[in-house]
Amino acid sequence: MSAQAPSAVLLVRPHHFHPNPQTQADNSFQSAAVPGTDLSLAGRAYDEVSLVAATLQEHGVTVHLFDDAHDASPDSVFPNNWFSTHAGGHVALYPMYAPNRRTERRPDVIELLKERYRVQDVIDYSGLEHDGIYLEGTGAMVLDHVSRVAYVARSHRADPIALERFCTNFGYEPMVFDAVDEAGVACYHTNVMMCIGTDFAFIGLDMITSASRRREIESRLAAPGRTVISLSQAQIRNFVGNAIELHGSEGRILALSKRAFTALAPEQLAIIEKSAQVVPLDVPTIELAGGSVRCMIAGIHLESRSPRTPAVAEAGVRTLSA
Repeated sequence: MSAQAPSAVLLVRPHHFHPNPQTQADNSFQSAAVPGTDLSLAGRAYDEVSLVAATLQEHGVTVHLFDDAHDASPDSVFPNNWFSTHAGGHVALYPMYAPNRRTERRPDVIELLKERYRVQDVIDYSGLEHDGIYLEGTGAMVLDHVSRVAYVARSHRADPIALERFCTNFGYEPMVFDAVDEAGVACYHTNVMMCIGTDFAFIGLDMITSASRRREIESRLAAPGRTVISLSQAQIRNFVGNAIELHGSEGRILALSKRAFTALAPEQLAIIEKSAQVVPLDVPTIELAGGSVRCMIAGIHLESRSPRTPAVAEAGVRTLSA
C-alpha cells in the first residue's frame, strides 16, 4: 500500500448543485455561462456523482457516499476542502473562504469516520474563519505523504497562519509558491495545478513565477524516485492536474475526468500506466463549478477498525442524507 493512494474515499452527492456565485470572483476555472436550468444541472450532477461512486467501487475502492439535500450549499460536492484524514488516526477540519461553504461541515461524516476507522483526534481550525483566516484543505494544499511536504500556491484561500498551524500539528514542511495562469490570475487552489502519485507527479511548472522555486519544487517532487510530468496551461485548464491516485483491489488507479484524460499526451499516459491504471470519470456538469475529480474525492488515510474485505460490496457504500 502506498501512503499517497488511499483505498477508501468519501463522496458527497448533491441534490441542488449549481456553480457557486460566492466563489465566481476568484475561481477562474468556474464557468460563467451555465447551460440548462438549476433543476437540470442538479439532476446531471447527482447522476455524475452516483456514477463516480459506482465506478470506483467496481475498481475495489471503498466508497462512503453521503447525500446533501440542502439547497444552500452548492459546492458540497467538493468535501476535500473542509476535512482531511491522516495516518495515525488524525482528522483536520478547515476554515472556508466562502460563507455558504461553511455549512458543508457535517458531524455525521466525522461520526462515520470514528465508527469505521481508528480516529485519535480531530483538530478543528474552522474557528479561524472569524478572523478572516482560511485554509481550504487538500484543495489549498497538495500533500506529499511520503516526503511530508505540503505544497501550497499562495492565495487568500491558503493563509500562512493556518498553514503553519496545520504543518506543525501534522508534521509537514510547508512549501509555498506563487502561481499564475496566462492572464496573470493567481491559482485559487493548488490541486488544480498539481497531483502527487506514488511514482509520478503532475505539475504546471510554467505557472510558478519564480524560476528558482520552480527548480526546487521539481527536485523535491522527484526526490523519492518519481517522474515529474510538466503540464501545459491548456492541460491544467482541462483539469489534468486535478487527479488523485487511489488503491483498488487490483492495485493503484489514477482517477481523473474524461476531459482531463483526453488532454493527456501519449507519452504522459505511458508514464502513468507504468504504475497505475487510468480511470476516466465523466463529470462535465461538476466541472462547471471550477473543480473536477480530485476536488470531489476526500481520501481516507485512516486505519480501518475491521480488516478490509476484498469484496467492496461487503465493505459497503454507505449513503446518508443531510
